[in-house]
Amino acid sequence: MGTADLQQQVTEALGQRFPGVSARFFQAPGRVNLIGEHTDYNDGFVLPVAIDRQVMLAARVRTDARVRLWSVNFRQSSGFSLEQIEPDSAAPWSNYVRGVAAVLQQEGFVLRGMDAVIAGNVPIGSGLSSSAAIEVATAVTLRDLSSLDISPVDLALLCQRAEDEFVGMKCGIMDQFIAALGQRGHALWIDCRSLEYEAVPLPSGVSVVVCDTMKRRGLVDSEYNARRRECEQGVELLRQCLPDAQALRDVTSADLAKYGDILPAIVHKRCAHVVSENERVLSAVAALRAGEVEEFGRLMDLSHASLRDDYEVSCAALDTMVDLAHKAPGFLGARMTGAGFGGCTVNWVDSEAAVEFAQQVVRQYAEKTGVTPEVYICAASAAAGEL
Repeated sequence: MGTADLQQQVTEALGQRFPGVSARFFQAPGRVNLIGEHTDYNDGFVLPVAIDRQVMLAARVRTDARVRLWSVNFRQSSGFSLEQIEPDSAAPWSNYVRGVAAVLQQEGFVLRGMDAVIAGNVPIGSGLSSSAAIEVATAVTLRDLSSLDISPVDLALLCQRAEDEFVGMKCGIMDQFIAALGQRGHALWIDCRSLEYEAVPLPSGVSVVVCDTMKRRGLVDSEYNARRRECEQGVELLRQCLPDAQALRDVTSADLAKYGDILPAIVHKRCAHVVSENERVLSAVAALRAGEVEEFGRLMDLSHASLRDDYEVSCAALDTMVDLAHKAPGFLGARMTGAGFGGCTVNWVDSEAAVEFAQQVVRQYAEKTGVTPEVYICAASAAAGEL
């Protein structure tokens, strides 16, 4: 289902649910991270790309402070007053909208009520960031309907805060940032400490192919929190030798080789992943700028091995998908993407062979696991905004 289909869906649903004058349409994209995994909360570097799957809102301003919502995907309504915003446990999807509205008002922005229909084709729970897409789509809708002056960077930060404080999911800045600032045909290099960013052109002739294992991510919260603690422990111990280190971002591979013996074995492995992954992101950006597509793919392969062996956040389904990709036509590189323990792989594939690559991976993964995966040949897309 493409943009036109989504727009037709939300138009029809708005007419049925909230009849009235013509609406305005807003969208925000999902994303896939090409390289730079579990680096964001270590003040490191990431390289995501906005993909041509999105969350869309058809919205109309109201004259009162009510917000009435209908979700096409969940076939459910939810509503609230801007004067009293509380979570809705019966419609958890609406909490992303509520949270954004609440945070905008906390910042002093005056919002207008609205009727809105929401639909999306970002697969939920697959690691392609449907949550950030609904947050950022909501934010641009509220911003534009209420004629607010908010920069894309501030908008991303406010959406991150909404997920953290209102939804209760502590997340890095990457997902909201790429949804708010992505550029067509480009990846976005982000420094998660300074929030500096730079659009990096993607080469022609190479496709980004996302393969969904269909395994939904178990263990993520407990294991994610454990990894964060292990990284923080590593920094604390390394500070004995590197007093200026505030995060693993400040540690090099040479530092780890020199001082790593003071770390417990498991903490050393976690640090080794993050330190080497930050270095791989910088090398990957250099490879893209130089048009070295094979080198970029090699770095993706190294990233997966590090996530599997040192950070230990892969799983049998992800490893199987990556192994099958290596044998498929047009393969240049593959890795798990996202938090881990399920979800998707991201693949760097010769565009001429992308369809054949996808067909072979689907067939062989189904034969091997009994599960038919979803595979998306993605285009690097533009940031959130009004259609």
